[in-house]
Amino acid sequence: MQQIRQVVDSEFAAVNDFIIEQLHSNVPLVENIGHYIVDAGGKRLRPLLTLLCAGAIGKIEEKHLQLAAVIEFIHTATLLHDDVVDISALRRGRPTANANWGNAPSVLVGDFLYSRAFQILVNIGNFPLMGLLSDTTNTVAEGEVLQLTRAGNPDTSEATYFEVIRSKTAVLFGAACSGAAILSRSTEHQHALHQYGTNLGIAFQLIDDILDYEGDPAETGKNVGDDLAEGKPTLPLIYLLENGSDEHKKLVHNAISNKSAEQLDAIVDAVKHCGALDYCHAAAERYTQAALTALESLVPSPYRSALEKLTEIALSRRS
Repeated sequence: MQQIRQVVDSEFAAVNDFIIEQLHSNVPLVENIGHYIVDAGGKRLRPLLTLLCAGAIGKIEEKHLQLAAVIEFIHTATLLHDDVVDISALRRGRPTANANWGNAPSVLVGDFLYSRAFQILVNIGNFPLMGLLSDTTNTVAEGEVLQLTRAGNPDTSEATYFEVIRSKTAVLFGAACSGAAILSRSTEHQHALHQYGTNLGIAFQLIDDILDYEGDPAETGKNVGDDLAEGKPTLPLIYLLENGSDEHKKLVHNAISNKSAEQLDAIVDAVKHCGALDYCHAAAERYTQAALTALESLVPSPYRSALEKLTEIALSRRS
């Protein structure tokens, strides 16, 4: 990741400075929580995509830096809200904001970040971009609600799973990429970059769900089995429910229905031995290949190479 960031090193630093500047509020608690979550050491992957896509199709301008911050604010707001909904106590290896300050402040600061993002968009003054980001934010919210309605439901289909991750995760990746094309007035690349981002986002979430069963908590920053404890029917579990033994099917069915990780060790073992993780890895590989294919219309450049390298990192990451 560090090598990739070096391609846009000065611009990436400028985005971070702009993010800190835009966290200013007359209410100290807003700044405290905002800085806490923003400084948590995340990858800043989505704003990085915006910068790389802008460079790949032309020139990185001030408005692209602002868009990168908007994308990061929207993402950070969803994290604050997600942790409240999921009653999460740990993110990126440290206590969540809601664990430190409580649910109400976390939700309200998430609202602040959403509204600050749209204030920045208004200042950018690009109506098609505002349309893209408003639609994207609405879709993310719908995806979160759909996931909530599926929690505790072991009959969730694979198609519904992909609908959830496309809405709650991949759509913001797509907007981070195609938004750069909108600002560059590069209509010929807008669709391709949206496809790149969307497919990369799906692959990213697939690996995230795999890591819930084979990841090292010291690297992932969350506990193995968290999704199971929340009753989330992710693809490894859906595959096991369709292809596992009757004993394992019953075990997972009960765990999801009861939102329980009590039988975590047995379920992790079953997931690993029924081929579920291999199945998920194969799906992630298909989506990363689709992302790479979407880049073929771009001229070769260090920016395009960095975007290609990101797909490799998304597929092989351990955190």
